Amino acid sequence: MSRCNSIEFRLWGRYALFTDPLTRIGGEKCSYHIPTYEALKGVLKSIYWKPTLIWVVDEVRVMKRIRTQTKGTKPQEFSGGNSLAIYTFLSDVEYQVRAHFEWNRHRPELAADRIEGKHYDIAKRMLERGGRQDIFLGTRDCQGYVEPCEFDSGVGELDADGELGFGLMFHSFDYPDETGENKLFTRSWQPTMVNGVIHFDRPEDCKVRKFVREMNPKAFGISTNQRAVDEEADDLASQLEAQS
Repeated sequence: MSRCNSIEFRLWGRYALFTDPLTRIGGEKCSYHIPTYEALKGVLKSIYWKPTLIWVVDEVRVMKRIRTQTKGTKPQEFSGGNSLAIYTFLSDVEYQVRAHFEWNRHRPELAADRIEGKHYDIAKRMLERGGRQDIFLGTRDCQGYVEPCEFDSGVGELDADGELGFGLMFHSFDYPDETGENKLFTRSWQPTMVNGVIHFDRPEDCKVRKFVREMNPKAFGISTNQRAVDEEADDLASQLEAQS
């Protein structure tokens, strides 16, 4: 992809747990066989994010055979203490991801920060350093790692597996600051994987939408609680250089 707002990266980890967030209240959990759009969007936000932009996941390539592993866990209960539960994780996962960012048109107060080259250069630098924040594969229990790569490079274990459908599954959240509505919605879709590659529908193209609760967007402003992007990136780069 030649446009200067797109990044491609390798994502991997020992375990992953991609689930429908509405089922995370408690009890036993079983991972989807593929990463959700929202989980990959979370990875992108950990690499680099500002309220000026919205990350759009274009496609993901599953590089390794889909394997699961069941483990006993002790999740914390809201009332205190721990309970016993069985979680089914994905094991030894690796993906290639292609995504791009677009301006958040529901943030007119940040219009002056819509400088494509600046955000693109910072995103590339943060990706080369493994992300600005810790990377998680669906949940904090599953540490992930990222590095730049060329999408479609290398040989994947599912390259010749043909077409596989996954039925109805969670896609993403519609957050108020990205939709202009003071409401939180979930979206669902029916993904199909062809030779290991999944092309994601855009959130607005997902047919199944469910209201969750009322929610107000957080207020941002260049002159209030948002530091200049280039200054913050320079500070982080200086810290990383001092540690190396």
